[in-house]
Amino acid sequence: MSDTPPDRLSVNPKSPHFNAELLQRGIGIRFKGVQRRDVEEYCMSEGWIRVQLGKKTDRKGDPLTIKLNGPVEAWFETEAAGEGEASEEA
Repeated sequence: MSDTPPDRLSVNPKSPHFNAELLQRGIGIRFKGVQRRDVEEYCMSEGWIRVQLGKKTDRKGDPLTIKLNGPVEAWFETEAAGEGEASEEA
């Protein structure tokens, strides 16, 4: 598995950009130079993140989000399974 996070990822299971395997590894997000832990979705190439707008929900019960524009950096917080073992053998 690659150690580069995808260009776009969402924590919402209804989204086509949702990937549970990648989310289990943990994704770190830095937006405008500040590390954020409240990101619902991000896109590095387009330069935006979506964050929840308080405790508000829509009529389906999903959280309302707001799109913020700016430079986005993403990284994995843990190594992929097997990558640490391969480097020890070499």
